[in-house]
This record gives sequence, C-alpha cells and structure tokens, in this order.
Amino acid sequence: MSLLSEYMQMEQQLKELQSNLDKLQNDKRLQAELEFKEKLEALMKEFDKSAADVIALLDPQPAAAASKPAASASSGRRKRKLKIYKNPNTGEVVETRGGNQKTLKAWKDEFGADTVESWLVRVEE
Repeated sequence: MSLLSEYMQMEQQLKELQSNLDKLQNDKRLQAELEFKEKLEALMKEFDKSAADVIALLDPQPAAAASKPAASASSGRRKRKLKIYKNPNTGEVVETRGGNQKTLKAWKDEFGADTVESWLVRVEE
C-alpha cells in the first residue's frame, strides 16, 4: 500500500470518527450522563469521598454476596449418598457412593440388578 493511499484511508477514518463524535456530543443521553458524572464528582469532592467509598456506601456487602456463589462453586457438586449392600449368600458387605464399584457390578452381572438392589441394607449421607 502506498503512503498516499494509507494517508487517504486514515483521513477517511478520521472523518468518520469525527462524525460519530459529533453525533454523540449532541445525544441527550450522553449529556445527561456527563452532567450526572460532573455533579457526582463535585459531591464526592465536597465530602472528601472516593469512588470506592461511594460504592461501599451504596452496596455495603458486595464481598459477602460474591463469596457465597464462589464458595458453592468451589465445592463442586454435592456428595453422593453412601449405599451399603450385603450379599445374603456370602455375607460380604460393599459400601459405595456410585454404581461403578467392581464387586457390585459383578453381583449385578451374576444375580441381576433388581436382586442386588434388594440387598441394600441402608443409605447414609
């Protein structure tokens, strides 16, 4: 790209940006927000307060609210219930929190899932 074409392209971009800036400056919403910002800064200066002070005043417990979801998110999903099965034929006991336990799977293959589920002794949290 030649230097002249690069210059002309940048000049065009500058004109577009200037046009957008002019539109924004005439926007009533922007003017209202700028006025609010100026008044807020003047008020903060009058009472010698920082932005952090104002935020803390308006939202006194953002850290407590933010820590609750973080705590539950870090703990992951809830713990599965402990199931205790007892084979009436051998007296063998199996404790598991999931269905992928080796002995339990072998029993289900040998005796059937319904039969093994009937061997459930108790469920603990």
